[in-house]
Amino acid sequence: MGDIFSAVDLERLHATVDVVWGRDEPMPLDDFRASLPHATAIVSGGWRYGAVLEEAEGLRAILTVSGGWPPELDYARCFERGIRVLSAAPGFAGAVAEMALGLALACSRDIGAGDRAMRAGEETWLSAADGLDTFLLSGKRVGFIGLGNIGRRLRDLLEPFGCEVLAYDPWLTDAYLVEERVVSTPLDELLAGSRVIFVLATPTMENQALLSRARLELIAPGSVVVLVSRAHVVDFEALTELVRAGRFRAAIDVYPDEPFDREHPIRTAPGVVLSPHRAGLVQEALRELGRMVVDDLEAIAQGLPPRRMQAAEPELATRYVRTTQLVQRTA
Repeated sequence: MGDIFSAVDLERLHATVDVVWGRDEPMPLDDFRASLPHATAIVSGGWRYGAVLEEAEGLRAILTVSGGWPPELDYARCFERGIRVLSAAPGFAGAVAEMALGLALACSRDIGAGDRAMRAGEETWLSAADGLDTFLLSGKRVGFIGLGNIGRRLRDLLEPFGCEVLAYDPWLTDAYLVEERVVSTPLDELLAGSRVIFVLATPTMENQALLSRARLELIAPGSVVVLVSRAHVVDFEALTELVRAGRFRAAIDVYPDEPFDREHPIRTAPGVVLSPHRAGLVQEALRELGRMVVDDLEAIAQGLPPRRMQAAEPELATRYVRTTQLVQRTA
């Protein structure tokens, strides 16, 4: 609670609704079910309550304080009853977009290798051979796999670099992509023609291992792949082998299992920048989640439509999947 709600927003929360539970640990199932008949809204950090809609006669909204959608919900029934299912995904967009840009720069300029060499006392000074395989981001063609909340924020961050932005997103029309100032591009063409590739796609029923070995082999030598959405979208073992073989570089924030295997070969691969799923873990971003929740609860309490969080859409809601997320806290 303290991570996502500032003192001001916590006060607003209690002034807006009668909070039941509101603690850090999960609400016991018996207590949850006992509260359902009187509930106007449910705010959840991770859905664990199964199919309970028929027990909540007055329910008007389910607000999930995460970047995903609870797959256990009966979305058709939610839409039928007018229950809004809202995700805090837009609240993470700015933080993840900044991290994606930082990872791209770190990888394209091999900043991590320079840091490791300095710490080991093995650096080379002003040696041309030490930097000829790095490149500037400015003016390069970059590819976005997915143009959702993160992609749109990242596109804006890239504008000063003068990059041509290609985008592949089967859930968006070509006309929409043109309006978003990107070039709609078939996936294989995007992979082959981009110097930096940002993997930003939401995990769905259709896109598991979308970036297969065959598609990863289309990536031009010396390019950079930045993976910040979910590893679900990539054949991670093929990615590892190709990076270790020096085909291209990669910057990675998400993994097939989290916490991640300590012995996995990606950990020792040259040409890779690794981050422990922390792209969205910034205090400002977490507090934005709390503001979004309270803003939308205020709207619901006033009989108005919520505007801050992202509403599930009938055409897409059942196509999202839940993937492994980092849930361990360090002691």
